[in-house]
Amino acid sequence: NTQRKQAEIALRQSRDQLKITNTALLKASRAKNEFLATMSHELRTPLNGILGLCELMRMQIYGALNEKQMNAIKNIDASGQHLLSLINDVLDLSKVEAGMLEVHPEPLSIAEVCQASLTFIKEPASKKGLTVEFIPDPRVSIVLADERRLKQILVNLLSNAVKFTPSPGKVTLQVQAKPLEHCIDFAVIDTGIGIAADDLPRLFSPFTQVDSSLTRQYEGTGLGLALVKDLVELHGGSVRVTSQPGAGSQFTVSLPWQFDSLLQEASDSPESEYERFSPAQFRADRNPPARVLLVDDVELNLLAIGDYLDSLGYGLIYARGGQEAIEQARKHTPDIILMDIQMPDVDGLEATRQLRREPRFAATPIIALTALAMAGDREKCLAAGASGYISKPVNLKQLADLMRGLLKPRA
Repeated sequence: NTQRKQAEIALRQSRDQLKITNTALLKASRAKNEFLATMSHELRTPLNGILGLCELMRMQIYGALNEKQMNAIKNIDASGQHLLSLINDVLDLSKVEAGMLEVHPEPLSIAEVCQASLTFIKEPASKKGLTVEFIPDPRVSIVLADERRLKQILVNLLSNAVKFTPSPGKVTLQVQAKPLEHCIDFAVIDTGIGIAADDLPRLFSPFTQVDSSLTRQYEGTGLGLALVKDLVELHGGSVRVTSQPGAGSQFTVSLPWQFDSLLQEASDSPESEYERFSPAQFRADRNPPARVLLVDDVELNLLAIGDYLDSLGYGLIYARGGQEAIEQARKHTPDIILMDIQMPDVDGLEATRQLRREPRFAATPIIALTALAMAGDREKCLAAGASGYISKPVNLKQLADLMRGLLKPRA
């Protein structure tokens, strides 16, 4: 009887200790996610200014550029985009770990997704003197996948292939239908340096590189392949690698193949990121021009976005905080409001809620422009009353398209 009581006490203590440990782990996980959200905001805010001004200069809104200046701007933009992709990789991995990253499969044209992914590596491959080849499979044209995430998977693998293949070499993207296995294989094959058998198990571990010495030849964080594995598994697929030192590597992503998806239409073709357009074309949309209330507590963001919208013929009203935004909105009754979210006095969510309570702003389009980019942030903005959401760094053309769409019913 005494032994039984002692066993019950020990079991209760063990349960209590387990409960304390679980609570501590949950607290640590929450703290990590909050830290990542904060870091996301702090890193994206200056990047928004850098990439926004680069985009303006590439469009030559501040005046014509000579060839050397244009090349310098392209290099600044490329470095900024690379930094942004690293930030996104860290955030995506943290979302996967927290079970917050979801994929939304839809019927996609395999050829279009592959060609769009190959576009990202054509320039670096050309600079290294590498041949790039695409081998489709005529038996399959559609795959059910999340378009953004499938491109992310392929671009990561293709970029690695280019990085680790010396000149003269070859990078191949091959698609192969496997009817018996009910899957479609996307293979990225290179003639590069290859990987030793002992190093293969470490390939898909986050923050790990095969060559981690101080004198390592290739830059990178070691996040890409870990993220590829997670994204492929979220699709219900698998990834495998075969390699031989000095003879190249082959990374094969297998995704489930739904045969009936062949009957469905392919998605629209991707648009060029730097498509040229005439500002006059935008100005002609409204007469008099639409009034835009631009709200941001960072001067660099006001400058970059404000100058761009001014070049498109919009009338600009500025506010540097949530309270000032409410006052300026009441004073000028803008046609559309671009609202930063994280601000020192009244935040953008509260400012949006307050404006929505007033009948004259009930239908005014409000776009949240925010560096908050964690899971659930979009939903928070929309729940507060935002009509649309764009995470920073802001793609200016995407912003213009969204604004035109929201203003059209009021035109």
